[in-house]
Amino acid sequence: MSQDPAALHALYEDEHLLVLDKPAGLLSVPGRGDDKQDCLSARAQHRWPDALVVHRLDMATSGLILMARSLAVQRMLGDAFASRQVWKRYEAIVDGALESKHWQTIDLPLMADWPNRPLQKVDAAGKPSLTRWRTLQRLPECAGTHVLLEPQTGRSHQLRVHMAALGHPILGDALYGDGRVAAAAPRLLLHATVLQLRHPVTGEALRVESPAPFAPNPQDAAEEGLRPPAP
Repeated sequence: MSQDPAALHALYEDEHLLVLDKPAGLLSVPGRGDDKQDCLSARAQHRWPDALVVHRLDMATSGLILMARSLAVQRMLGDAFASRQVWKRYEAIVDGALESKHWQTIDLPLMADWPNRPLQKVDAAGKPSLTRWRTLQRLPECAGTHVLLEPQTGRSHQLRVHMAALGHPILGDALYGDGRVAAAAPRLLLHATVLQLRHPVTGEALRVESPAPFAPNPQDAAEEGLRPPAP
């Protein structure tokens, strides 16, 4: 994987914030150890020295990440995430056959699986966690289903754990799928496709999109009725 900061794909850029397209397999922020210092935030700061982390994606997940360019904007965006004023959509390909053209909700509390960190688990003592989902199409060629996912909360590994708990882990998931599921794709088939919010400084509606690289028909997710109202 290239470590050239110029290789970063900025889908939105102004003096206040950035929206970057993170590749799968790249950490969002540095990890522990010298071998885990290459990450999206470090690469971004080489190109935009004022870039500040607002939220994260799992290393295995690709797609849209929002970064602030000042401490004040970082605080405003953090508040917007905490108050659920940032709307997020993901696409995934999950194992097995799912069929629901109407939005469904997974309401399962999550907490850290301490003996097996970094895994998370469903537990009644965990934090409330909500995910909306619906199908786009069945994919018989991989015995899977292309789905839309909308996290209503922001727990670690939330989408991965919730789909696994539903009995349909995301293809390529080596943490929450069995060996067959892990081997079914060369990467985790989960991509953050849409970020939508009010610009914290100008107040203008901001919507940024990134098609899932593994989507069989990228336009399906943009069909009429699947777009939310403007922020």
